Amino acid sequence: MNKIYCPSLTEYKRRLSREVQLGDLPMGGLNPIRVQSMTTVDTMDTLGSVEQTLRMVEAGCEYVRITAPSVKEAQNLLEIKKELRKRGCNVPLIADIHFTPNAAELAARIVEKVRVNPGNYADKKKFDVIEYTDATYAAEVERIRERFRPLVQICKQYGTAMRIGTNHGSLSDRILSRYGDTPLGMVESALEFLRLCEEENYYNVVLSMKASNTQVMVQAYRLLVQKLDEEGLQPYPLHLGVTEAGEAEDGRIKSAVGIGTLLEDGLGDTVRVSLTEAPEAEAPVARALIDRYTTRAQQAKPIAPLTDDFTAGATAGAHEFKPELISNDAALSPIDPFQYHRRVTREVLNLGGQNVPRVMADLSRLPGLEYADLRAAGHLYSAFLDKFQMNDLGADYVYSGQRPIPFMLPNGLKEVVDYTAWLDGGQRSEHYPVLTPAEYAAAGARHPELNFVFQNLASLTPAALEQLRQDTTAVLILHTDNAHAMPEIRRAFFRLLHSGVTNPVLINRQYPALTPEQTQLYAATDVGGLLLDGLGDGVVLSTELLPERPKTEWLQTIDQLNQLSFGILQAARTRMSKTEYISCPSCGRTLFDLQETTAMIRKRTDHLKGVKIGIMGCIVNGPGEMADADYGYVGVGKGKIALYRGQEVIKKSVPEEQAVDQLIDLMREDGKWIEPVRLEEPVVG
Repeated sequence: MNKIYCPSLTEYKRRLSREVQLGDLPMGGLNPIRVQSMTTVDTMDTLGSVEQTLRMVEAGCEYVRITAPSVKEAQNLLEIKKELRKRGCNVPLIADIHFTPNAAELAARIVEKVRVNPGNYADKKKFDVIEYTDATYAAEVERIRERFRPLVQICKQYGTAMRIGTNHGSLSDRILSRYGDTPLGMVESALEFLRLCEEENYYNVVLSMKASNTQVMVQAYRLLVQKLDEEGLQPYPLHLGVTEAGEAEDGRIKSAVGIGTLLEDGLGDTVRVSLTEAPEAEAPVARALIDRYTTRAQQAKPIAPLTDDFTAGATAGAHEFKPELISNDAALSPIDPFQYHRRVTREVLNLGGQNVPRVMADLSRLPGLEYADLRAAGHLYSAFLDKFQMNDLGADYVYSGQRPIPFMLPNGLKEVVDYTAWLDGGQRSEHYPVLTPAEYAAAGARHPELNFVFQNLASLTPAALEQLRQDTTAVLILHTDNAHAMPEIRRAFFRLLHSGVTNPVLINRQYPALTPEQTQLYAATDVGGLLLDGLGDGVVLSTELLPERPKTEWLQTIDQLNQLSFGILQAARTRMSKTEYISCPSCGRTLFDLQETTAMIRKRTDHLKGVKIGIMGCIVNGPGEMADADYGYVGVGKGKIALYRGQEVIKKSVPEEQAVDQLIDLMREDGKWIEPVRLEEPVVG
């Protein structure tokens, strides 16, 4: 299998794509990675659209997308463009088209770029199961091509760029019948349109493969790049995005897991972060993700090439291996980059094997630890009841370093201490030691059940690998100080895989003082990118690089890192510990206030562990785009909501003021509803 989807898995290199011209601001090629966003004002509101566009540009947006669901909105794009140019704003405009070829053909004469969704554009999406023969399939493809051809010719004539933007949730019935709901189906949906573009000698094309599921999204982009190369098509630039990422911290984490994973491998020429917030809030998040890579190549330390593991004889048949024949190290990857498989590990206590990934909270720098302080690690203590209650974000392990906790921990919470503290404390059975590589190599005392070992790529020597292979109690904590962090930790995982080492691994990252948002984005990228490839049995975000601070601020920091750890696991779809909201970012088609509605639904339902709720402003982003959701809340008219179970509409026209109650009633019918429970202290007085 050809696994090559990026220039290198170990060296930071941007994929060199074809340059595409959008007005005066080209993208792709050697140009910087661009930022774009989308207006939320009704497209017929000319001044509202102009004012919002100006705010977006001020916030750092380089391309602005505006919905054009029908011909009248497409016509009004000209008025919006005129007013923007009159005000001295030359930002390239993109018309967003889903179902209407006539609107696309008109918009292509006005704006700098048109976005079409191949699953909706002249194709059928009725959630029908249709059996296609090869002949009927080919005839349908030809019909769609002929409907699409005029748009290609207009774009070519007017110098207008085009994005062929596949969305996971809006694959046509025809594509689903042949490829299923898969990354391959997403890629083929785009390639059908792209092949016609090349036949017409039209190359001003950008591609995207968006999904709400980060695993699907990353796999689809990788597969797209591989297929372009395999078919000898042009290396078109990529627009990156996670659809319906949501709001606030969850939306940022989910976006970073998907987008950051691809940026790490040099993929991506323009970025849109889809948040259920004002569009001017999106550009700074996209910029923060992008800016991390502006000096990455200069800051990165060299990472040992994958050929090292083969030439060292770590793999059977290595004597036949010829490293000089390998031009791209992705060919040697021991994992399938296009399909999720969790790394096979032995079970050690409750780590590895079939266990969900675990979270370790770092309390090692917290002075004077008291019962109540464990709240920061998700364990709530009631002095009145004299007992703990763990919430869904309760850490599985706490690391206390040289300061063993002086009281009994709540049931289920386990403590990890430095090896020297474990020895000095009498080698207690309820404490689990963590050893340095040197301590581990020495023949000293060990815990009979579980021993953590700090390791990095350099310390995974043949002797260390052999020792780990024989040790059924060892769990690795993999870390790095390389600026190119995720690829180096991934490289360490590859060494374990090539060497047949099956010990569980916690992914350890630490950051100096950053803004909370930077920490969110960086950790979500570094840890999430590994989890998406099935690498990692847990996460520990440690504090050793942070400056000293008062105890109250330490508690706040630990709480943030603990919640962030669970958020990353959820965004990577490896441990569902809270309600997930698949909410669209709003646009001119939206039929209700998305931010207000999302906040209201969250307030009523955020205790439902693992339930996925789709909140869509209109039918375009309706049942398809929330393909992963258990339940859906979709605007279908002014003040009217449709409620879905999965992709099946259950109630078609519910008054908006009754919709949340009826959504909860639907969950009750399915046995998915539980009443919220709050741990409350009684009022004493």
